[in-house]
Amino acid sequence: MAPLLQATQTIPIVFVGIADPVGTGFVESLARPGRNATGFTSFEYGLGGKWLELLKEIAPRVTRAAVIRDPAIAAGTGQWGAIQSVAAPLGVELIPIGAHDVGEIERGVTTFARGANGGLIVTASTGAQLHRNPIVTLAARHELPGVYFHRSFVTDGGLISYGLDRVDQYRRAAFYVDRILKGENPADLPVQAPTRYELVINLKTAKAMGLSVPEAMLARADEVIE
Repeated sequence: MAPLLQATQTIPIVFVGIADPVGTGFVESLARPGRNATGFTSFEYGLGGKWLELLKEIAPRVTRAAVIRDPAIAAGTGQWGAIQSVAAPLGVELIPIGAHDVGEIERGVTTFARGANGGLIVTASTGAQLHRNPIVTLAARHELPGVYFHRSFVTDGGLISYGLDRVDQYRRAAFYVDRILKGENPADLPVQAPTRYELVINLKTAKAMGLSVPEAMLARADEVIE
């Protein structure tokens, strides 16, 4: 995204899946982008609280949660703050683990797993996505119930994910492109948060961890992997 904005300040750009377009300087504000770019964010920070709520719902015994995050990005700080805001009411102690490299993640998760009643939350970052397979493997090895930001973690063996419906975002982006081609200015089109999220559950993983998925959660799921 940044190279595109450096290359042109006149050609309209519609982006999809940007975590924090204001923090990264891509737009001036969500309501009034102010430049030649607008589009759709990958999540809103309040989603972090939802991840912890889902973890407690599927694994009520959890009283400690390791949170894999990237503190070097604005989105990493925002997601961490949202999770912190609901941790005390849910009775969960949070332990942050950096997502810089596999070694950092492995050391952090291994140390955390020595304690009891642990769970895992993986927040959205490029580092976490790049290290998806090692993270899922560590969660399985230490029997840590995990909530992930993207469905790819669950299709690879993770327990549960809750994140944006990317197909819906691209569909909505196409409408923005159409409006711009008909003469509207991207600077006047507000940046929008996702309106559709998908819940994906891996029942095979739940069974391996000895978890019984609540019927209410199964009923809400967009996809159940058996």
